[in-house]
Amino acid sequence: MQIESKLPKVGTTIFTVMSQLAVQHKAVNLGQGFPDFEGPQSLRDALTRAMNEHKNQYAPMTGIPALRQQIALKTEKLYGAKINADTDVTVTSGATEALFAAIAAVVHPGDEVVVLDPCYDSYEPAIELAGGRAVHVPLRLPDFAVDWQRVKDAITPKTRLILINSPHNPTGAVLSAADLDALAEIVRGTDIFVLSDEVYEHIVFDGALHQSVLRHAELAARSFVVSSFGKTYHCTGWKIGYCIAPPALSAEFRKVHQYLTFCTFNPAQWAFAEVLETDPQHYLDLPAFYQAKRDRFRELIAASKFKPLPVRGAYFQVVDYSVISDRDDLNFCEWLIHNAGVAAIPVSAFYETPPDTRLVRFCFAKSDDTLQAAAERLCKL
Repeated sequence: MQIESKLPKVGTTIFTVMSQLAVQHKAVNLGQGFPDFEGPQSLRDALTRAMNEHKNQYAPMTGIPALRQQIALKTEKLYGAKINADTDVTVTSGATEALFAAIAAVVHPGDEVVVLDPCYDSYEPAIELAGGRAVHVPLRLPDFAVDWQRVKDAITPKTRLILINSPHNPTGAVLSAADLDALAEIVRGTDIFVLSDEVYEHIVFDGALHQSVLRHAELAARSFVVSSFGKTYHCTGWKIGYCIAPPALSAEFRKVHQYLTFCTFNPAQWAFAEVLETDPQHYLDLPAFYQAKRDRFRELIAASKFKPLPVRGAYFQVVDYSVISDRDDLNFCEWLIHNAGVAAIPVSAFYETPPDTRLVRFCFAKSDDTLQAAAERLCKL
């Protein structure tokens, strides 16, 4: 049987490949971005309680009202944005589903979507499945800042959407208020929408504020903003996210969402609604929690030959390994698993056209014992 693939460039994701190699070779897995520690006990207790209270059938398509209301209250408290829980908030089966639904909702065949490289690997396949074309604009080295003039130059009459991500995966860069102003200037007077991937919104370091698009009223009026409970509460396997968008955009978003998953795991929604109301301190303490892990990991590898780049948000550390090897980053990651017993992710996997750099990404959302074990191996190289 001949099959003409709709995604001919797509194979098994680099995250799966490296995680499988890590298991095969008993390597310390600092590749795939997930914590190796548990989320709050109060959250797990709330989930068990919800299941025992018979909340095990379909949830409303948009998400249970209690959770949507808590999301709206949190958004107003953090970002000053008044959100209508009924018309503006949709609970999804993970942030990746939300990203896919947002792209499918507004991108038509022949439309162009501007993405900033390096970027998360699900963006382009979702664009292509909608019939659109990803237009890749590289971030500026060495700090991975946005070159807004290059973004402006990439805009054409076919541009339908600009996709941004802050805090940024894989680099840990964050957008500033000035960045949002620059983006607003580009889209002002156009029919271009914005999709803002903010799954690491609560992981911003050194006293900085997360500059959510929701802080910027002009941008918020034309934006989908996506976030993730999995990242915030250390439970990535639960796959619970959400999207905030104005009513007209949410209506189109929900048309797609209802035929992707219809609704999202009901007991977890009740659990998150409870902890958002009773324990907001968890997400307020998250910057300090992960900053301590960032600083600890950087301290542990200080004696190695890796050169760590600045990390301003998220839970990834990009390092330059050029003193150790002249291999390309994919081959180096394979070599690193075999020779050091540590798994990383090649940064080139996030690019359409990778620059000539020697960079890999480590995840420091790990226990102190895991970080210590990995660093000991890395310092021996």
